[in-house]
Amino acid sequence: MKFEQLTPEQQQEVERQLSVIRRGVVEIVPEDELKEKIANSVATNKPLNVKLGLDPSAPDIHIGHTVVLHKLRQFQELGHQVQLIIGDFTGRIGDPTGKSETRKQLSEEDVKRNAETYQTQIYKVLDKARTKVYYNSQWLGALNFADVLTLSAKVTVARMLERDDFKKRYVSGLPIGIHEFFYPLMQGYDSVALETDVELGGTDQTFNLLMGRVLQKEYGKSPQVAITTPLIEGLDGVQKMSKSLGNYIGIDEEPNQIYGKAMSVPDELMVKYYELATDLSNEQLEDLRQGLANGTMHPRDAKMQLARIFVRMYHGEQAAEEAEQHFITVFQQRALPEDIEEAAVPAGELDNGRIRIVKLLTLLDLQSSGSEARRSIQQGAVKINEEKFTDPNAEVVPNTGDVLQVGKRKFVKLRVDA
Repeated sequence: MKFEQLTPEQQQEVERQLSVIRRGVVEIVPEDELKEKIANSVATNKPLNVKLGLDPSAPDIHIGHTVVLHKLRQFQELGHQVQLIIGDFTGRIGDPTGKSETRKQLSEEDVKRNAETYQTQIYKVLDKARTKVYYNSQWLGALNFADVLTLSAKVTVARMLERDDFKKRYVSGLPIGIHEFFYPLMQGYDSVALETDVELGGTDQTFNLLMGRVLQKEYGKSPQVAITTPLIEGLDGVQKMSKSLGNYIGIDEEPNQIYGKAMSVPDELMVKYYELATDLSNEQLEDLRQGLANGTMHPRDAKMQLARIFVRMYHGEQAAEEAEQHFITVFQQRALPEDIEEAAVPAGELDNGRIRIVKLLTLLDLQSSGSEARRSIQQGAVKINEEKFTDPNAEVVPNTGDVLQVGKRKFVKLRVDA
């Protein structure tokens, strides 16, 4: 049913939904089709199928990943149905988006393990009752070679080379595997198989999302609307949030970690984090903007509220209150935490009582890798009994009772075992 055929009340509902969906998105392709899809949904009381594909190659979800998940949650709250695609088939290839070389293919075991991790985390944002989870091996694995030839004939090589990453590699003489061309084809075919109405993804996924429209038309289906969401900068304020860069807030991290990291969000990105990564309503968001603009809301208070919201969203209200009190006690009052965990340093790891500080940090799981440990040391983020270390090659003599600190949030009390 066309928008113009709706009652005034129904038209108002369509406009309301559009205003929610427009929040924080980069592009809606095309918006007029989305409006008609919502109009038909309102008239028939039939929810739209809204799709997100997950390539389970890096299962730990951080705040950057939740940008698109929050947009999906908004669709759910508007009454629509989420189609969550676990790319157990496409994941064996790996999305070549943004890659300058062919990605290593994942094993079936890797894909399954990562997919399980995703599913334990996504429901911290999504409504499980309005989420249908699919594995795309269900339909992609059933295609025979004739089906694959039919699919590949729908798109030309010239069209594939319109992708920026493929184009750069082609011009530079870098290899492109034929199987990599099949990734956007398979992602697009997911939309054909599930008759998707709307597909979401980051701006780096634009080509893949539009491929869904192309293939749906080729197979005689109603083409989906593509909606792209921004890629959020990390805590450094420059690079895209990434675990490998260490500029991330993980939703599975401890409450004190989440709170403390959120307090280091650059002031100029604070409203963006609120808009893209929290459950604040449009009205609350506008009040926040006005408060920061007219001075009735202090940036420090806004940041503490952001930190509290993040902890509340992923660990609950009580954990949020406790994390805030911990932050106030430790950092605003410059006091050490009362309940510092003890960490054992096996004497067998020491050489004449000494150990390289990089090894100590990784041994105690305070840093995930030697490179991350070296980076923290060079940034002056590592202290023992308030003594700062800046030389990643330094050796230290750990003693029982020493307090080792990494950044503003990690403390352990050393215990040297015999």
